[in-house]
Amino acid sequence: MSVLEAKMVTKQYQMGEVTVQALAEVDFAVAKGDFVAVMGPSGSGKSTLLHLLGGLDEPTSGEITLAGRPISRLSDDEVTIVRRRKVGFIFQFFNLVPTLSAAENVALPLLIDGRNIKEEQQKIINLLEMVGLGERADHKPDQLSGGQQQRVAIARAFVNDPEIVLADEPTGNLDSKSGTAVLNLLRQFCRELQQTIVMVTHDPRAASFANKVVFLKDGNIIQELPIAHNDGHEEDIRAIMRVMRELEL
Repeated sequence: MSVLEAKMVTKQYQMGEVTVQALAEVDFAVAKGDFVAVMGPSGSGKSTLLHLLGGLDEPTSGEITLAGRPISRLSDDEVTIVRRRKVGFIFQFFNLVPTLSAAENVALPLLIDGRNIKEEQQKIINLLEMVGLGERADHKPDQLSGGQQQRVAIARAFVNDPEIVLADEPTGNLDSKSGTAVLNLLRQFCRELQQTIVMVTHDPRAASFANKVVFLKDGNIIQELPIAHNDGHEEDIRAIMRVMRELEL
């Protein structure tokens, strides 16, 4: 059963007198425990698709079903609640609150959802330990490296036990070593906790950690590629780059 599904999803934007079609009748589904990478050139619709999947924007037509609930049939308040409780987000620039500690940043989604933070302390510590920052719980973002900040952001994305996590270029602002550590963590969350992840990336190496790569061009999904090793294997990277060349991406 799909955790998230898009059926015939189209998204158009009006720019003056010009109608820009960002997505054109896209069908897309993600099963529990899947790690899907979405690739394509700038303007192909990658970020638009991610925003629609997370309920941050509405399609012009078509239907998105998240955790069994068709988003278009929900009120704005209901969409907000579904997004808050069922979706985790990881961004390129971390988006941590600078005045809060690592533990407080991880706890933020729980606080926003009205949960009792004291009752969730062990869960917060467990997540920080899982991302290798158990001893940094009291550190503020400016006391952490970029890779450590992104690991805090990963812990925050998973603290609500979301149905799906959407990651927008999560390694785009990191060096190679830190980026690999982040990708290994995402892989670990999928493998050990059966978490579900959709990641937008332009990097073939990052995409090679996924189970499957979906290629977008001009608002259409034009090919899907299963990944054999899911760990940055050179064979998978070459396969991704070969498809990109063939599709002129």
